[in-house]
Amino acid sequence: MIELSQKELQRVKVIENAVEGRLTVRQAAELLGLSQRQVKRLKARFEPGSTDWVKHGNLGSRKPWGLSKALGEQIVGLAKNRYAGFNDSHLTEKLVKVEKIEVSRETVRRLLRSAGIRSPQKRRPRKYRSRRERKSQMGMMLLTDASREDWLEGRGPALTLIGYQDDATSRVAAARFQLEHEDTLGYMRVLREVIDESGIPLSLYRDQHGTFQRNDKHWTTEEQLAGRQTLTQMGRLLEELGIESIRALSPQAKGRIERMWKTFQDRLRSELRLAGARTLHEANEVLQRFIGEYNQHFGVEAKQAGSVFRKVDRWLNLDRIFSLQYERTVGRDHVIEFGSRSIQLPAGKNGCGYAGQKVELNHQLNGELHVWLGDRHLTQQSIPLDYAPGLAPRRPQQRNKKPRIYILGGREAVAVR
Repeated sequence: MIELSQKELQRVKVIENAVEGRLTVRQAAELLGLSQRQVKRLKARFEPGSTDWVKHGNLGSRKPWGLSKALGEQIVGLAKNRYAGFNDSHLTEKLVKVEKIEVSRETVRRLLRSAGIRSPQKRRPRKYRSRRERKSQMGMMLLTDASREDWLEGRGPALTLIGYQDDATSRVAAARFQLEHEDTLGYMRVLREVIDESGIPLSLYRDQHGTFQRNDKHWTTEEQLAGRQTLTQMGRLLEELGIESIRALSPQAKGRIERMWKTFQDRLRSELRLAGARTLHEANEVLQRFIGEYNQHFGVEAKQAGSVFRKVDRWLNLDRIFSLQYERTVGRDHVIEFGSRSIQLPAGKNGCGYAGQKVELNHQLNGELHVWLGDRHLTQQSIPLDYAPGLAPRRPQQRNKKPRIYILGGREAVAVR
């Protein structure tokens, strides 16, 4: 059975009528949109009871510019081995840049599908949503989020990727892998990179994670009198820097950074596999190279030129702002408690004391703990950040522990430590 297009069926019918004398050559040419000479050639090729004559003579022959069979097999082999898991566009880029094989994305797609290699990207019907307009200039808004994945695909530990993205250009402002789950220290470290590199953004668009806001309904008496809950460490930091904190009510609301994560989970994971990354350090090295390629490939130009990132004032102590802050009351012996540690404060000028006063503890990102009384620096110590109260991992509860039996006054009493 030979399949014919509607155009070819029309040509067969017209030429058949022309051969049998029901149409003149001129009439057939007008119906088919051909010249009279071409109609005469078709009449000469006409074979009653057959349709092979209507097919083009080059049908089924290999084009001179077509891909050779050996090159096609080489591409399929690369897709199955070295570049396994790469999507069609990413694989095409690697073939052109790394393997020096000039080939189009459509050719790669056709080769992979004919070889039974499906795309790792799953296509789903899209739902209608109204997209929020981009900000007009760089620095007007940053989007932030974290993604906990098996980025190393079993070659190393699970990692959390924390990133900040500029809303106006979709470029990654900064990103960093860490071993810990999504936490305050991770967001602080990466935001410090953004500010050191570009400046202070005007606003931050984030989710409702407990790092940024209090999600409990408990209010202390002091909070009720103040009219608001005590800020989290990140909430306090953003307020001190004058960065407007905007919460997203759903993942779809921060769709740009969610789409960025999808691209990272596809392309970055493939790049980590290609580089053979196994450790946190190696993953971050690959990430920094990948960010440059991502910004060049997926970044867009802002509607308005220039940047509105604010410069950091010289009087602003970023080390003090980017810290975990606690409040303590000085004891009569001028000792304050920090977890299980007791810190002896030095005497003031002329031997003056400050017992009973409230001091501020700043546990900075470099592990230094500084004690301040207003703007007066009292002392400092080096304490690892993993020792910070409230951030240390909780000890697992011991269950099914055998009780100890004590004899008290001739009566048994059961006590569990």
